[in-house]
Amino acid sequence: MSAAATPALAALQLGEVIAQRTLELSRETLVRYAGASGDFNPIHYRDDVAAQMGLPGVLAHGMLTMGLAVETVSAWLDPELRITEYGTRFTRPVVVDPAHGATVEIVAKVGAVDPEAGTARIDLTVSCEGKTVLGKAQVQVGARARRSHG
Repeated sequence: MSAAATPALAALQLGEVIAQRTLELSRETLVRYAGASGDFNPIHYRDDVAAQMGLPGVLAHGMLTMGLAVETVSAWLDPELRITEYGTRFTRPVVVDPAHGATVEIVAKVGAVDPEAGTARIDLTVSCEGKTVLGKAQVQVGARARRSHG
């Protein structure tokens, strides 16, 4: 194991599911997120505006979906690891039904490990109603910089 590698990285296996969770989003979730983010676009809370825009219904904020997805990885992180990069593409909206909400499923798998560089790529599968909503969602994790005491 190189100086860049950590025990947490060395233990990762390609294809291993490192975390997964199912989240229930409600219209209340969207209102709370709008307040926290300042994004009060009415497509996120008004059915009539969503319909006028040609949307299938009120949509969850893309950044909310993206943030919930990466939170799955951050909750798994070992203290010696950190997220160094995160990227995704929005491929399908999450429609939040007024009565039933929306169920978002997130699965995080090890996509690549580079012990020499001290990094790993975690691939996220994020879906709603069996359809992928984030494409090419990838989180790069790396070893935390070690502090020298001297």
